[in-house]
Amino acid sequence: MAALQFPYTLFQTRNRMDDYGAKDMRCGDLTEAQLTSHYGLVDVSTRANPYTFTKITPFNQPQSMFYGSRGEGEKITRQQCVAMLFDEFRDLSRLFSVYGPYRHLIEKMITHMQYGNGKPFRDMLLNSALEAHILNDKTENSTLSKIKNALIENIDWVNKYYPEKETDELRKAILSGKLPKFDRFQDNFNGMGITVHDTWATHITLKSLHIDNDRYRAVVNYKVQDHFGLDSDDILKIKFRQFHFFRIWFVLQRYNQFGFKPFMTDIDAIVEIIGDRK
Repeated sequence: MAALQFPYTLFQTRNRMDDYGAKDMRCGDLTEAQLTSHYGLVDVSTRANPYTFTKITPFNQPQSMFYGSRGEGEKITRQQCVAMLFDEFRDLSRLFSVYGPYRHLIEKMITHMQYGNGKPFRDMLLNSALEAHILNDKTENSTLSKIKNALIENIDWVNKYYPEKETDELRKAILSGKLPKFDRFQDNFNGMGITVHDTWATHITLKSLHIDNDRYRAVVNYKVQDHFGLDSDDILKIKFRQFHFFRIWFVLQRYNQFGFKPFMTDIDAIVEIIGDRK
């Protein structure tokens, strides 16, 4: 019977990595008329009107849902308008990122959107957050618990290897569990819910497996990718559209006068499982 060779890809989501054709990766594709009429994005910012390139002051703040009359306020350049919108975008992000080691990540990612021209974003803190999430999830539904149980049940303990024909048991175990996502209650405030929250694609690879008597040590690699971008479905939801934070984000990304590119967020974690036959 053949032994499993490593590294071995245990699982891949249906959503593929580097999917630049996804709906939330679109940019610069909407007009002012579409943004204001279809999406209701009239009151976008408290500092600058993105459609008229005018500064908003306390004297021409929008009343209720609408800006003051067109032409009110100091005229500014497109560049000045963009700078003001991104500054407000960063300032508002603090509402969703209150405490903990990851709270500054959202500001770094907004700045990356401003200057990164769509390049992928990586940060060691994201990797640390994913690793901590995987290791701290002690529920039976965690993918790590599922992998651990599948290894114990299917290792050939006599010959000290994992049979290649039993690889589907590992995949089925992962499918029956919950992939790591930053949708827990604490993620609403620690910065991870706003930077990543749900994820787009996940690959799980078994890097190595060492068996000694009745014990084993396995190394598992999680590669997770998310999109830092908004699609139409996002902004049409009241829970997003009610916040200036998301209105500014959507306009900076999708308005044809701006078109700032969304980007891939790449997260990588390597975790170790140690277990025994019992």
